[in-house]
Amino acid sequence: MMDWTDRHCRYLHRLMSKHTLLYTEMVTSPALVRGGALHLLDHNPQEHPVALQLGGSDPAELAEAARLGAQAGYDEINLNVGCPSDRVQSGSFGAVLMEQPALVAKCVAAMRRAVDVEVTVKCRIGVDDQDPETVLPEFLAHIVGAGCERVTIHARKAWLKGLSPKENRDIPPLDYDLVHRMKGLFSNLHISVNGGITSLDQAQAFLDGGLDGVMIGRSAYHSPADILCQADRRIYGQGEDTTAEDTVAQMLPYVDAHIASGGRLNQITRHMMGLFAGRPGARIWRRMLSENASGPQADRQVLVDALDAMQTLAEAQKAV
Repeated sequence: MMDWTDRHCRYLHRLMSKHTLLYTEMVTSPALVRGGALHLLDHNPQEHPVALQLGGSDPAELAEAARLGAQAGYDEINLNVGCPSDRVQSGSFGAVLMEQPALVAKCVAAMRRAVDVEVTVKCRIGVDDQDPETVLPEFLAHIVGAGCERVTIHARKAWLKGLSPKENRDIPPLDYDLVHRMKGLFSNLHISVNGGITSLDQAQAFLDGGLDGVMIGRSAYHSPADILCQADRRIYGQGEDTTAEDTVAQMLPYVDAHIASGGRLNQITRHMMGLFAGRPGARIWRRMLSENASGPQADRQVLVDALDAMQTLAEAQKAV
């Protein structure tokens, strides 16, 4: 979710759900350790629980990056072994590391020695011509041996040769059954499933089927209210449902503070486009944000006006 789940996105999502675990964009260990880009660790205390997702392949460097993340207050450090982008491959990390399970194990072990918070892994079921039935259990055995107790499995292969990152999210077939079989083989390993999950009904079915967790990415971004506003009650059995309207109201002080510190409104509103997805008036909401949030003087009033216009249209449609 690079360029998507930044701190503004995570703050928005936290308003809708208190209990879901949020993840940062993938941050590379070289950027933190060699580049000194510690601003990439910035986050709001209200985002917790939140995990820092790291990309890298050098055990010592990842250990230092993990230490910086734990020092910054993150609840979990996650090693990404699933991203198929060209930039990631050229840096010898991401999904290409599925071909080097021993190295991943060394990275995990080094990170665990460096921090007290939990170190987790996100992976694919394999890459290119690998046989997932053979590769995935071998990979899991390596990271479990290194002390990893939680893994998220994107239930698709990544084709590093021939498919774009976007195509890798859709074209390789999903194999949820394989993920379930891994839970049978590694009963003490906390296994979450990822990939192609678009609803809480699906998520609950995976939990009922014996998996320990479910990661929802793009659906939670594009239609966040559909996923997050009921998650606390339905998945965690705690709290009451939230609403998109209340979320907008709660974002207004955050918007004020961001603008007062020199930020721009559209840095926040770009994550709010899908807040009313599928509802009457959603189009006018998106249009008003798109047209009005990028101006140098744009402030909270853009959100207030867009919400008013959307609600007025919805009421008018009801009356017809």
